[in-house]
Amino acid sequence: MDPLLLATARIGTFVGKIGLTNATGFFFRRGGRLYLVSSRHVFIDEPSGHHPDRLEIEIHPDADNLADSIGLSVLLYREGLANWRQGRDEGSEIDVGVLEIDPAALPADVAMAAFTPEHLPGPGDDIGLGEPLLIPGFPLGFHDGLHHVPVVRQGSVASPYGWRFQGRGCFLTDARTHRGISGAPVVMRAPGRGALPWLLAGIHSSRLDMGNRDQGVDESLGLNAAWYPDILMTLTEPTAPAVPPGEAAPDAACVPLPA
Repeated sequence: MDPLLLATARIGTFVGKIGLTNATGFFFRRGGRLYLVSSRHVFIDEPSGHHPDRLEIEIHPDADNLADSIGLSVLLYREGLANWRQGRDEGSEIDVGVLEIDPAALPADVAMAAFTPEHLPGPGDDIGLGEPLLIPGFPLGFHDGLHHVPVVRQGSVASPYGWRFQGRGCFLTDARTHRGISGAPVVMRAPGRGALPWLLAGIHSSRLDMGNRDQGVDESLGLNAAWYPDILMTLTEPTAPAVPPGEAAPDAACVPLPA
């Protein structure tokens, strides 16, 4: 099995025992620390009143039997404070959050892969317009229910990579996405990246649409926002303070839709 599928996890959000939404995340390892990465709005979303208090992350406890899966429950708050960190830069809020996972809570034989800082784009990585991308995730919660792994959508780079689209720390992808795929890794194949041969080009956030589109005449744009992954180096600094939960202002020219 391609390790990309084991680096991508299905997330369920809950208030107590009440299930709220499904989403996608992926694992990122830095030094001896393991993190779950997803969209910030998976952890909290003020406009929609989304306030879960825990996540369930589906993992494979037995590397020899991928038909077996369990839900790892992780609290989002401790003593009234958020356990996750969220991003912000000089321009705007960044719809990316990370939640540290205690490796001791994982089964001894867990089947898991994780991105590392070596998977982030560097000076030698040329990501051009129209470059093909893959987005593994769980659209509308759909996945391989026997082996509990994601499906993969194809896409391409739709705005100049490295530029801040409309002044925000993101670029655009052209891909068919749905609710439930928020937080998915946006990747390009990179054989030189070791056991996980993928370049982490971005973090899928949401679909975009024009606020004045005539839904009876005009098709949706089919475009998505993907945040640049270098924010992970800030959010996973051991001494980085947790950022109080907040909400980004909507963009004037494009409207993010749940994804």
